[in-house]
Amino acid sequence: MAKPDFGSVDAYIAAQPETAQEALQSVRRAIRKAAPGAREGISYKMPAYTLPNGPLLYFAGWRRHYSLYPATDRVVAAFEDDLAAYTVNKATIRFPLSEPVPVKLIERITRLRAKEVGERAKEKAGAAKKQTRAPPAR
Repeated sequence: MAKPDFGSVDAYIAAQPETAQEALQSVRRAIRKAAPGAREGISYKMPAYTLPNGPLLYFAGWRRHYSLYPATDRVVAAFEDDLAAYTVNKATIRFPLSEPVPVKLIERITRLRAKEVGERAKEKAGAAKKQTRAPPAR
């Protein structure tokens, strides 16, 4: 069964099983605390957070876990020890609903992702600047 489209993060969380709602609210608060300037919305039928320079994080609730996306190579490497207790694959970190939400870890992941988004924007701006330079005069 396909997930319905949601108009807001509040609607998304309210539609989840009651057992997952508290965990998802904790994830939401952690992301918002670590990236207060991020815009909150729905994208790909799940809560999404974006910065002016690009997408920051997404999360989704499932029957037995909730997931954070994207788990970039840099995020996985930086938090390798912290993430050892969780399932990490295909740019996804899965946290079991049966365990407390690792709020501080999610905040740290959010801050690192914000840094990645900012650095990528600077790299793109530098590449665009190089492409728009006129060839040297002969």
